[in-house]
Amino acid sequence: MALSSISDIRRRELRAAAFRVLQREGVTGTTLEKVAAEAGASKGIVLHYFRSKAELFEQVMREANLVLRDRVVARLAQAQSAQDRLRAVIEGNFEPDLFNAPVCHAWLSLCAEVPRSPELARIQRAIHGRMHSNLMSGLRPLLPTDQAMAKAMQISALIDGLWLRLGLAPNSLTPQQAVALVMRLLD
Repeated sequence: MALSSISDIRRRELRAAAFRVLQREGVTGTTLEKVAAEAGASKGIVLHYFRSKAELFEQVMREANLVLRDRVVARLAQAQSAQDRLRAVIEGNFEPDLFNAPVCHAWLSLCAEVPRSPELARIQRAIHGRMHSNLMSGLRPLLPTDQAMAKAMQISALIDGLWLRLGLAPNSLTPQQAVALVMRLLD
């Protein structure tokens, strides 16, 4: 196991603190001062590791996406069929510790900044591209390419919509309900 540098550990702690503040405050309410207080540090320490609030948000979005990606990849590694691959992608996007109101709110808050941030837009394109590719790996063996592409877009839009719904309306659905809704779209 490789050792982490103090710098890497501190950056990870600051990203985690920023994500917790985003869950409570959203982007507009998240300040470097609040992130510093959450992390038990000073604003100067935050600025030592991140040049700006925008850079911190980019890193938070990347890390949150890596957690989600790793969950989906772990499920995909166990898949034995095309249907299993689809279920892995869908269930991986609704893990109970990820698909909850505070996390959805933070994600929604970051996504709202995408039109104003080329870097966040690039990250979001990569996220959508990976989702599309993962879905197509399960759909391609089941449907003609044009139908598979359309179905992948429907599934992706529904997943995004359910995250949006929970971010805007806490307690509006559970991870199990979300999975069931998306699975119904496949039937």
